[in-house]
Amino acid sequence: MSQLPAPWDRPPTLTDRAVSAGLWTAGLAWLVPMMSGMMAVGLVVPPSRTEWLSRLYCRGQVAMTGARWRAVVDPGVDPDTPYLFASNHVNLLDHVTTYNATPHFKQGIELQKHFRIPVYGWFMRQRGTIAVRKGRAADLQAQVAAEVGRGHSILAFPEGTRTRDGKVKPLKRGLFHIARNLGLPIVPTTVTGMYEVLRAGSGLMRAGGQVTVFCDAPIATAGLSKADVPALAERVHGILAGRVDAHRGEAPQ
Repeated sequence: MSQLPAPWDRPPTLTDRAVSAGLWTAGLAWLVPMMSGMMAVGLVVPPSRTEWLSRLYCRGQVAMTGARWRAVVDPGVDPDTPYLFASNHVNLLDHVTTYNATPHFKQGIELQKHFRIPVYGWFMRQRGTIAVRKGRAADLQAQVAAEVGRGHSILAFPEGTRTRDGKVKPLKRGLFHIARNLGLPIVPTTVTGMYEVLRAGSGLMRAGGQVTVFCDAPIATAGLSKADVPALAERVHGILAGRVDAHRGEAPQ
């Protein structure tokens, strides 16, 4: 039985809805000028040289939810080594929730159509976010390889879609094949607590709560064969699901 804090699952009151509206307003009031400013700076300075600004934006965006944030990082995560940070997919705030957990410059992966979203999509395109095009797996690997060649890490959500029940869905294997092909180690990255703040399919944002980002020990991919990829994906899934199930007070699945 789920042990999530009772306030997250009770029907929303008028006060809840008013607080949610306030949080959305504050969040947008932070997002629009910050992303616009970062785009302006990006016209003359590459994003890799303005990391402090990106981290300020991410920290502020999470703070606008009213949540308390912390990161728990395995000591084996080397700040100078590029990784694939493979995270569970919770809500629209996943990128800002996970970004500051480690000092790595992390390049994201987005569906190409998302670049048409005003402000957010424009910013992601300018920042160099990797575009996913249907049926273009080779292009995706080339873009990942180019970012890794620059010393950048990759932040991705291999479930492919946001959870609807708080649990971790099966992971798509495409990114794991790319990591294996490139010898890119994988850091299983789990977010807990953010599902209680904002859920996919709902516009209600609930203030407060503890949000934690776990970055577990890196998993090497060098030397693995194609036949090893399904087990690799299952291993990462097991780590993510174990963290989420423990947060929910459930037995591991």
